[in-house]
Amino acid sequence: MSVVLSYLATPEGRGALPFGFAEARMRATEVVVVADGDSASSPEFLVDLETARETADAGDVAYRVVENDSSLSHADQLIDASYADDVELLVIGQKRRSPVGKLLTGSVVQRVLLDAQCPVVAVKPPVRAAV
Repeated sequence: MSVVLSYLATPEGRGALPFGFAEARMRATEVVVVADGDSASSPEFLVDLETARETADAGDVAYRVVENDSSLSHADQLIDASYADDVELLVIGQKRRSPVGKLLTGSVVQRVLLDAQCPVVAVKPPVRAAV
């Protein structure tokens, strides 16, 4: 079994990482990371994943990174990954929205929520304290 985890090099994308690793630890399964575009080749990618594992106290959770298919959008890759037989959950980051903005959901998140085969959790980034 596995938890599919969307990776975007944004605060929303990074905010979902610890939740995905915590879910995988709780379910005693691995994480399958689907990175957007060429973000998996960025220097921050492995740092973000390791930081999320530490934050979730999930150092024993194995993960693998799915090779990016440049002919598919990030939403399509996540949806395709959700159809694998062993996928229990898909975790994706979502922006915080104002009351009016809540009527609209981002196009990637909306497509994944509507078309994924497995349960989807949309995680908002943590709220930062006002300085």
